[in-house]
Amino acid sequence: MTSSPIRVLIVDDDAHARDLHARFIAELPGFVVAARAGSGTAAIDLGRRGDIDLILLDLRLPDVSGIEVMHRIRTLADHSPDIIVISSSRDQITVRQALAGRVAGYLVKPFSQEVFAERLASYRAGRAAPDPLERDLELAQGEIDSLLQTGRIPIAAAIPAQIDQLPKGISPVTLERVREALDPVAPSSAADVAARCAISRASARRYLDHLVARGEISLSHRYGGRGRPEVLYRLAPSP
Repeated sequence: MTSSPIRVLIVDDDAHARDLHARFIAELPGFVVAARAGSGTAAIDLGRRGDIDLILLDLRLPDVSGIEVMHRIRTLADHSPDIIVISSSRDQITVRQALAGRVAGYLVKPFSQEVFAERLASYRAGRAAPDPLERDLELAQGEIDSLLQTGRIPIAAAIPAQIDQLPKGISPVTLERVREALDPVAPSSAADVAARCAISRASARRYLDHLVARGEISLSHRYGGRGRPEVLYRLAPSP
């Protein structure tokens, strides 16, 4: 792993949020704030420079949406930085659009400094992984073919027996990690599973919903205070 710090571009139309995230990053080893942007246009210009490794991207920008910023940088930049979405948007359409852009994470506002630090540390660990299969990324067909031809993964591992039964967006590797993060006795929340697997909470919910549909997880609820009860998950007893 290189000793060079990960150069971060902070994109948010709220100056206070930009300052807050910059302060959080200043306390993290291995990261440095390279630039800040308060608009989508500025983010696109900075993201195309080639010296940015990671963009912390708010989706609600005054001129160009964060989703459009993501697509333009992916299309126009010679070097496409990684992107972690930091947004209060949590509707299914927006989240799916962001995930379709192969983001490295999706962090829902508001969040604590501890959650922010944990998510960035997980990103840094995944970035340092020598094998792309150790990261929660989708691979193009050509990348899969290349891995098979070079012998980096065996055919049996690349095409598990039940892979054709998995819906789009569900990785068998990550699915197994989510199973291992659950316990048959002690219930866990989606946030607990996301932290244990180093994935976004939205991704954790997607995998948990899949396991619920397959009957592998039983649900319970934790009530307390105002608002909706928290959904808890645990492995269902074997038949």
